Amino acid sequence: MNVSKRIEAMQYSPIRKLVPFAEAAKKQGKTVYHLNIGQPDIETPREFFDAVKNFDEKVLEYAFSQGIPQLIDSFIEYYKLFGVTYGKDEILVTNGGSEALFFALVAVCDYGDEVIVPEPFYTNYNSFSKSAGAVVVPVATQASDGFKLPPIDAIEGKINSKTRAIMLSNPGNPTGAVYDIEDMNKVKALALKHNLYIIADEVYKEMVYDGLKFTSFSQMEGIEDRVIITDSISKRYSACGARIGCVASKNKEVMKQILKLCQGRLCVATIEQVGAAALSAVSPQYMADVIKEYESRRNIVFEALKRIDGVVCEKPHGAFYIMAKLPVADADDFAKWLLTDFSVDNATVMVAPGAGFYATEGLGKDEIRISYVLKEDKLKAAMNILAEALKAYQG
Repeated sequence: MNVSKRIEAMQYSPIRKLVPFAEAAKKQGKTVYHLNIGQPDIETPREFFDAVKNFDEKVLEYAFSQGIPQLIDSFIEYYKLFGVTYGKDEILVTNGGSEALFFALVAVCDYGDEVIVPEPFYTNYNSFSKSAGAVVVPVATQASDGFKLPPIDAIEGKINSKTRAIMLSNPGNPTGAVYDIEDMNKVKALALKHNLYIIADEVYKEMVYDGLKFTSFSQMEGIEDRVIITDSISKRYSACGARIGCVASKNKEVMKQILKLCQGRLCVATIEQVGAAALSAVSPQYMADVIKEYESRRNIVFEALKRIDGVVCEKPHGAFYIMAKLPVADADDFAKWLLTDFSVDNATVMVAPGAGFYATEGLGKDEIRISYVLKEDKLKAAMNILAEALKAYQG
């Protein structure tokens, strides 16, 4: 019996594929510092847990396919903070930002249609696109200029009759890049000229540092009908396990069609929606403290990388990731070796090999993504281990 070619074409997660080696290291008594995955250790706001504890219904019923009204209202109030007002029919609650991305791709792409994506990109864009039958067409960005978009003609050269959308994360995962107005206007111009959708993954929108200002594609005039925002509470409220996200758009036809997908999967978990709806009551100080903490962690990791001979990286200004080029031939082998053959004081680190964040064969082979989601003392220990490992590694 054969499995489908579509499922065979999907890759395993480069972020998670080394988990068996990490678990084996732990069984040997080693401490493993996880720099491989964007799992924050910041406390989730108590408002979420209090709302769940106070849930007192006698029957745990299906929720509405589009999401419970109080959560949709909560998202509406949240987007008003960015000067954008959505109607109740312009937001659909999803199982995390992942489902929002998949639904957006299914809604705008037929089989064989193409989506232009700046690379390196969030590895699951490959998986979501293949599941939807779409083709990722990468456009290269460079660490040397902070992963800004290339000149507009370089992007436009990727557009053809099959191109349906430009998809990008802002701030970027895995780059930490924050797109400025110049970059965003390039995307806007192409969307208007070639009648393309913009699928904007804005999960990390709060996490912008160094005094920079975040601008959402939903705030840009003249493209309201072609912008599809995908979002999640996972990162900003450290609530990854709740699996609550949303898709938002002023294009009512797109939202009507995505509702079919929401109805097909019935609903998002009711109790988690109740908890998420309560997050609108969280004090702004919570997010201010989170941003300050991540900026400090970013500085620790970046400064440590700059002290290591042969490492090349630029300071990222957003999210909680750094993409770094290492003095190794194969970052996959190096990442595995860290878990199987190396430790300092019986501790080692787990990183995400860079190649999985690219669609272009051969790119990222000597790069890793570091997620600075650990407390400062753990980050300092992990970066010391990484520095010592690069001295010892002979691959």
